[in-house]
Amino acid sequence: MFLTISTHATDQRPATDLGFLLHKHPGKAQSFSTAHGRAHVFYPEATAERCTAALLLEVDPIALVRRGRGSKGRGGSSPDFALAQYVNDRPYAASSLLAVAMSAVFKSAMKGVCTARPELADQAQPLRVELPAVPAKGGAELVHRLFEPLGWQVEAEPIVLDPTFPEWGDSRYVQLRLTGTLRVADALSQLYVLLPVLDDAKHYWVAPDEVDKLLARGEGWLPRHPEQQLITRRYLARRWSLARAATARLELARLAEADDRELEEIDNAVPQETGELPEEGQSPADAEHLPTTDALPTTGAQPDADARPDTNAQPDADQQQDTDPKPVPLAVRRREAILAQLRAAGATRVLDLGCGEGALLADLLKDRTFTEVVGVEVSARALVIAARRLRLDRMNERQAARIRLIQGALTYTDSRLSGYDAAVLSEVIEHVDQPRLPALEYAVFGAARPRTVVVTTPNAEYNVRWETLPAGEMRHADHRFEWDRGEFRDWAERIGRSYGYEVAFGPVGDEDPEVGPPTQLATFSLGREDGTDTPTSTDTSSDADADTSSDADADTSSDATTQTPKGE
Repeated sequence: MFLTISTHATDQRPATDLGFLLHKHPGKAQSFSTAHGRAHVFYPEATAERCTAALLLEVDPIALVRRGRGSKGRGGSSPDFALAQYVNDRPYAASSLLAVAMSAVFKSAMKGVCTARPELADQAQPLRVELPAVPAKGGAELVHRLFEPLGWQVEAEPIVLDPTFPEWGDSRYVQLRLTGTLRVADALSQLYVLLPVLDDAKHYWVAPDEVDKLLARGEGWLPRHPEQQLITRRYLARRWSLARAATARLELARLAEADDRELEEIDNAVPQETGELPEEGQSPADAEHLPTTDALPTTGAQPDADARPDTNAQPDADQQQDTDPKPVPLAVRRREAILAQLRAAGATRVLDLGCGEGALLADLLKDRTFTEVVGVEVSARALVIAARRLRLDRMNERQAARIRLIQGALTYTDSRLSGYDAAVLSEVIEHVDQPRLPALEYAVFGAARPRTVVVTTPNAEYNVRWETLPAGEMRHADHRFEWDRGEFRDWAERIGRSYGYEVAFGPVGDEDPEVGPPTQLATFSLGREDGTDTPTSTDTSSDADADTSSDADADTSSDATTQTPKGE
């Protein structure tokens, strides 16, 4: 199989600079061993005006069969090998064999490294790429769909099966010529990914590390490619579990690019160094090093003594703990308060916006009043943990039909979120940069527009009761703000006036006579004529807050429950 890459001189540089970018001297012919034969690199022409580098891959068909024998997912599973092991197109048609040879021979060039002339690596070059035989499952039309969005001018000429018998029609191969101005590293990376995609076959077993390879080679172009899903499925040999993982990570990359942020800032609901969940009762200060999640589904865990605002514990406190009922953690009480509001509203189809690792989703599924539950979260890691927490892979068919997990950012309108009875924003808004809040407000209250919206957020006034929280600091490192009761009321009433919702307020947790409850709650209800009624605000207390428990129970869970990453 054969590949050529050509360029011509510009006012700034001679054409032979291509040799620096490919790390191959134009005056030499070089050979390299590969797993299935030998690769040769040479320059058919190398002048100051025009330079062409050629890669010729000689494939040993015997070695290919021996390596692939008995392995589904390698070459033995491709349609060509099904026809015949020793007579096939693999030595001649550009496929994953050529892509692997490119990654070995042009390894530094694909990484964008040019040691001798570093300034060249980031410069777009006028390039022409030619491949005489490319298997294209989908024909020339698919070739155009894959390469034209990347800035290439595409010539894909179908190759007839036999010129002697034109009535037989075209084969599945095309002669491909690509012309464009791109970085050499980008051109090579795109060929590395898209040649196996066009062939829709790979000569080796597709392991989980192929996801990392796809994302590395697709950086900068694949997240926004209109054929992203097709590329992902075919590159990963239609292994659906790998394709789902890759799609989730590509969506994060797209959101990060759209918000001009680093990927780590978007997918930060669960720290990469740990996938464990914080215990009920973890203090806010300790929680900075733990995932920002609601507590585990099991309730009644004893909170740490340090997390309690009461510093005047009696000497017999340890003995008293053995006999007194264990306090209900604030995270549990918050979920109970939310469920009470949803039941009072008569909601059956519920969105958990910023669902994090699925603590509230688990409680919603336990109540058959809620016939459809959708969790929305931008963090791919959090969704994986939520699926594990909910045991989605073990659910019976009826239960699985009630739950759906969606990856998405709450600051973008999403047609999938329309038409639901209720939506919950539990400990979410404080994780959004305040300049981005209007986008979230419109996406939820203006576009999705559920009949009921329940919002909870920390009460900043209560922070003085946290013994372990330094004065002036917020409860979690990722909080962009924390509102006192007046600020929260002003925000909620403005939302009500703007979008036609009535607003009712309530506490979560025991109210302190001076600073109020640890968490504040607002329930938004659409006016009777879908926003034409004049919105009003009232105060209400959930029945879930009637229980007696310590005010400071586990407010790490209250502060770091379901995290919506920065600047969603």
